[in-house]
Parts: sequence; structure tokens; C-alpha cells
Amino acid sequence: MSATILEEKACCTSAGPCSSEAPDWIASARAEAWRLYDSLPNPARTDEAWRFATLSGLLSPQECLHAGPALSKESGEELVRRSRGVERVAGRMVFGNDRLLARSGQELARLGVIWLPLLEAARQHPDLVQSHLLKTPAALGSAKFAALHLSQLKAGTFLYVPRGVEVDLPLETHHWLESGACFPHTLVVAEEGSRVTLMDYFQSVDRNGKGLACGVNDLVLAPGASVTHVSVQEWGRNVTGFHIGSAALSRGARSASLQVHLGGRRMRSESISRLCGEGARSDMLSVSVADGTQEYDQRTLQVHEARNTSSDLLYKNSLDDTARTVFAGLIRVEPGAHQTDAYQKVRNLLLSGEAEANSAPGLEIEADDVRCSHGATTGEVDAAELFYLLSRGIPRQEAYKLIVHGFLEEVLERLARPDLTARLSERVYAKFDAKAGSAR
Repeated sequence: MSATILEEKACCTSAGPCSSEAPDWIASARAEAWRLYDSLPNPARTDEAWRFATLSGLLSPQECLHAGPALSKESGEELVRRSRGVERVAGRMVFGNDRLLARSGQELARLGVIWLPLLEAARQHPDLVQSHLLKTPAALGSAKFAALHLSQLKAGTFLYVPRGVEVDLPLETHHWLESGACFPHTLVVAEEGSRVTLMDYFQSVDRNGKGLACGVNDLVLAPGASVTHVSVQEWGRNVTGFHIGSAALSRGARSASLQVHLGGRRMRSESISRLCGEGARSDMLSVSVADGTQEYDQRTLQVHEARNTSSDLLYKNSLDDTARTVFAGLIRVEPGAHQTDAYQKVRNLLLSGEAEANSAPGLEIEADDVRCSHGATTGEVDAAELFYLLSRGIPRQEAYKLIVHGFLEEVLERLARPDLTARLSERVYAKFDAKAGSAR
């Protein structure tokens, strides 16, 4: 599908809230969010929500306020060419340094689907966007960074799927960071009985690039809706990142959210799934491949508010060198949410004796007749598996790649989309290939 190349538009680079091209209600929300960000304290070691996290040098004011410059026409066109996920898509948007570079998929409008850059949607459909934008509080420790995100909000996508509409091919959004800071946002509203898949890609122009990424995604599912959301994080190796995600599910809705963490220096991810209607189901999935000095910090909350709901969380991490991972998750069953079926499993695979994995799953149950379980495991590569591969002439780095791929495949296959699973597997492999290339 061809994409329309757009001219770059000027955007704010000064400290404080940015107001370019925003309707009045967005500008007002930005100003209030900036005041909130300025008033909230930085995370401290005494905060339970930041337990195990490395806080030194977490964020500097310069990182927060310095937006990346507009890209040259040539650079923008090159990024559009590089923005490819799966082969066939229903639509694609490409952003560079928080500026829209290209878009396709406008023909979806004939189905009643709204697929627009976020600020354009806020101008054309203010009631629809305002009623859903950032309605789930950042309850897992990053309220300050959620406020920072809103104060600088200017880039992102709005996807609205009307009642009964099924979009067979996935949609894609690509966010590129060259330098400075970016604040991508994704808002999906799926009406009753609709179905859609959206894939977000986060990448740096330079694999070793620096910067700050502070993103948010919100999924809102009406009764019987089905949404699959995949987030592929491949920021540069010197990027600090925060990402806050939420899904609100009404009666009989189904959501599947997969995070793939490959890049970045220090990444904090928070995910909340709220099952608000009877019969709703949420699958929360994640794969992380950490090496070098990377740190991936993931916090989750599965909230069962209605009876007969189910959620299943499966997070897998592979760690090499001196990499660190942190997981803290909670299943909360509210009073009256009987017949809840909830699971939470975290597995860590250590490829180095110096890697460190911290896991703290938890339960909070205030209803009867429920089935809930949680668990976390950490282990090393099976010596017999490694010996088998090495004995057949497979180089050690390639052997580790095969073992990790087999370890992670369980999560990727949960999407039940072979085309997506194959593409994501390629990206996981590419990280091992890049590491092997740099070591030669």
C-alpha cells in the first residue's frame, strides 16, 4: 500500500507545553498537565512502585524539554521507506521526531473507520476523542511521566472502528526518533462487535541514538469488540523510555496486547487491564530480549470488576551480559466479581551469570468462587540443550539464538496470527545478529 509523503510542519521546541495545531481543549489539557508534572516529585527509593528500579540518572530536565528538530525531506523519505512491518496492511502512518511524515489507509473511511493523526482527530471529532483520551489514571507509579506525556502531546494515532466492522488486515504506526524527546500516543476505540489489529513500532534513526521516549496507549472496547495491539520497542541503545498502556473492556470484549522489548537503555512499561463487563477476556503478553546494560522494568495490573471475566498474563524475558529486568504485577478481584479466572506467569531465562531478574507477582481477591494463580521462575540455559546444538557444529551465539527463540515462541504464537508471529520472530533474531556482528 502506497503512502502519501507529507511536508514537515513546524513544532514547538521550547520548554513547557507545546500548542501547535492543537484545539483549545488539548492546549488547556497540556497546560494543566505541565503544572501537574512540575508539582509531582521524582520517583524515590522509598516508593514501593519503583522497587528494584535503578533511579540514578533516570531523567534530566534537558531530556524532557528538548524536542527533536524537523527532519530534512530526504531523511523523512528514507524513514518512510524503512517503515515496514508485515507485508500487507490496511493502513500505515509514519512519524519522525513527533511529526507526521506519511500516511495511507484513508479508504477505510468508506467503512466508517476513523484513522487519523491524533490532533487532526481531536479537531474533527472532539467529543469522541475527548471522552476517551487518557481516562485511565497512571496508577502504577508513573503519574509524573503520564503528565509529562500529556503536556507535550502532539503526535500519535486515533483509530475508531464502528459497530460490527471487522478490519481484516492490520494497521501500522511507525514512530522514529532521531534526537531529543518524543511523546507518541495511540488511542483505539472499538465499538460493539468490531474487530481490528494495530501494530505500533518505536525505533531510532541511529541504533546507538540517544533521547527520551514517553508514550501512552489507550484501548477502549465496547461489548463484543476484539482488539489486538502489538507494540515493538526498538529504540536506540541510549534512549530512556516510559510507556503507559491501558485497556478497558466491556461485556464480552476480547483484547490481546503484546509488547516486544528489544531496544533502549532503560525502559519502564506499565500496563493496566480493566475487565468492566461480564464475559470479558484480556491476554497480556510480553517478550523482552535484554543484553549489555539494558534494564526493562515492567509493572502490570489486572483488575476484574465484573463477574465471569478472565485474564491471562504471560511475560518472558531473556537476559545476557549484565542486563536487568524487573516485574511487579497484581491481579485484583473486586467485590462481586465472582467466577473470575485469572492467571499471571513470568519466566526469566538467564544467558549470563551476571544478569539479574527481579519478579514480584501478587494477588488481591475480594470475591468468592474464583480461580487465580501467579508465579515466577528464573533459570539458566539447559546445559543438555546447549551441548546438543554445539555438538552438531552450531556456533555458540547461534545456539543461544535458537534456544531463546524456542523459549519466546510460546508467547509470540499466542497472537494466533502466523504472519505477525513470523515478522516478530525475525526482529528478535535480528537483535542477536546485530550483537554477533558488533562482537566480530
